[in-house]
Amino acid sequence: MAKSATTVLIVEDDAILAEVLGEFLNSKGFDAIIESNGADAVDRIRDVNPDIVILDVMLPSVDGFEVCRRVRQFYSGAILMLTGRTTEIDHILGLELGADDYVTKPVPPSLLLARLRALLRRVDNRAANGDTFAQTAQIGCLVLHYGARQALIGTTNVELTTIEFDLLWLLAQQAGSTVERDSIYRELLNREYDGLDRTVDVHISKLRRKLVGQGGEADWIKTVHGRGYQLFVQAS
Repeated sequence: MAKSATTVLIVEDDAILAEVLGEFLNSKGFDAIIESNGADAVDRIRDVNPDIVILDVMLPSVDGFEVCRRVRQFYSGAILMLTGRTTEIDHILGLELGADDYVTKPVPPSLLLARLRALLRRVDNRAANGDTFAQTAQIGCLVLHYGARQALIGTTNVELTTIEFDLLWLLAQQAGSTVERDSIYRELLNREYDGLDRTVDVHISKLRRKLVGQGGEADWIKTVHGRGYQLFVQAS
């Protein structure tokens, strides 16, 4: 049986841009669906459960930030924010609300395609690696079940997005050692760290808060300044 096309929901109120992106992605083998309204996008994501969402920030009815916040309550797929805003605070806000990555308009189609493929490659790699899929990692009282995408502190479940779990799993594989920031960007986002990008820093910050919220400690993930991050969890 032929593999079904990857479904991409484009949430964009600029009809011309949405059509251009849709036609481009369809030509690259994707199944592109277009939605122009923020409130309707929430329902469409719930109904369709697309593989990935391209989410514009400026939308009628409900803006992209609020759409992201709402759908993260039930949607675990990848979200790529598409924004005309260039300030760092806007980029950070999108990531804080659950986006996996962002691109700034105007974006060359080739760059958008590269970002989509990078986000989807993490999913494909997980599915292709059966040995890893079945693995469990335990560091102190923190237990990670790779296949189930589940993180536990003792018996308490920690709700994580896909990229947050992947980041925690990456750190867990080298627990006690420093994972270089450059390596994290290449492994999770399939791009080089440019010295300015805050994407991974924001995901680390969210990850710390979620672990602390379920009984973990803030210093489980240590920042090694100028290098990267280190996971160290003491036994309970």
